[in-house]
Amino acid sequence: MNQTHSVKQKTHQFLIILLPILVTQLTLFSMNFFDTVMSGHASARDLAGVAIGSSIWSPVFTGLNGILLSLSPIVSQLVGAKQNNEVPFKVIQGIYLAVAIASAVILCGTFLLDPILNGMSLETQVRQIAHDYLIALAFGIVPLFIYTVLRCFMDALGQTRVSMFIILLSLPINVGLNYLLIFGKWGFPRLGGVGAGYATAITYWCIMFISFAVIARVKPFSDYRVFSRWFRLSLSAWKEQLKIGVPIGFAIFFETSIFAAVTLLMSGYDTATIAAHQAALNFASFLYMVPMSISMTLTIAVGFEVGAKRSKDARQYSFLGIGIALMMSVICAIALILFNEQVAGFYTTDPTVLELTKQFLIYAIFFQLSDAIATPIQGALRGYKDVNSAFLVALISYWILGLPIGYLLANYLAFGAFGYWIGLISGLAFGAIFLMGRLLRIQRRHSAPSPARQLR
Repeated sequence: MNQTHSVKQKTHQFLIILLPILVTQLTLFSMNFFDTVMSGHASARDLAGVAIGSSIWSPVFTGLNGILLSLSPIVSQLVGAKQNNEVPFKVIQGIYLAVAIASAVILCGTFLLDPILNGMSLETQVRQIAHDYLIALAFGIVPLFIYTVLRCFMDALGQTRVSMFIILLSLPINVGLNYLLIFGKWGFPRLGGVGAGYATAITYWCIMFISFAVIARVKPFSDYRVFSRWFRLSLSAWKEQLKIGVPIGFAIFFETSIFAAVTLLMSGYDTATIAAHQAALNFASFLYMVPMSISMTLTIAVGFEVGAKRSKDARQYSFLGIGIALMMSVICAIALILFNEQVAGFYTTDPTVLELTKQFLIYAIFFQLSDAIATPIQGALRGYKDVNSAFLVALISYWILGLPIGYLLANYLAFGAFGYWIGLISGLAFGAIFLMGRLLRIQRRHSAPSPARQLR
């Protein structure tokens, strides 16, 4: 990144960083998107099984993966403060931490997966598909977490186009393997939704190895000589990353797990309702990649300016990001209204599931506005290294307010399964309001003159 001196320059630099991140996030999510879509065309049971499996894995992955995102503000502030010599040590410790977290996930899954699935009211075949899908995904957990660390390093330098190209290279691999393993083409076994899990795991290994090669050989990454020395494990470095990362992880976990909880609560409905809910939620999550990408861009931009002690520039970037997110959210909402039936048709040809999906998609429109405010603010706060507030807001907004509202509407009023979606929308709206108040307070704190300056 470079210092900017006008809103026009900031907008130009912001978009240069944002667009590759957006393409990367959309492509990464496309793996899950194609898993869901292609499984849905295998059968409704495969779609439901992948839906249940994804609903269990998604909050675990995003929450724990969120811990590793702490490397972005750490590196961006070091670069902004021109302390580049400290970067390799931070990256290597991040890799060690990623392996440790991934290993813990695999170990816990060994003992907890069967009890979780057995506690749900699922058809036997749906339960088996969900179980085997998660086992297949487990083979890709370690490389996925390591890749996150490597990507945080690349993105923190403002080189977001590189991670974009890496993911774009991997998408055809994922789709091709899905085709072979889900439908049993070219002599491969027909695994249905389970095949999507194996395809994604293999793809994760590919993007990790490509990232290693790029960082070692391509400038400006090679200038840092990240892999020239494998430092000894440092618990103090882990503590620094965990101090920032754990609240980020919990905030993301509370936000994503509320969607997973709703999916699990819906296991009491029929297979068609579960499939339609997952299809609509999958597409809403696809649109969520827009504010999420803006959030990641804000972490880099705000972190860079905070590291350089330019509070005015950090504040301008914050509101620039929120404005762009709101504009893009309105565009996405209009598109979803105009192409409601076509979007539903991506996921299924079953008439019952198709009609239910169209209804769920109407509710998904309202996600966009709240996400366009709350998600970018979280990214800006991470740039300030203010992470505990987002964690508390997520807990209160989604679990203490949103989920009870949804449960009440679904079980005690006439809204049925749609009541849960209204609860989700309410939680997102509460979160947006609370986070805006926190951001304004942090910005005032950073803009206030220091005591030394006041004495002068």
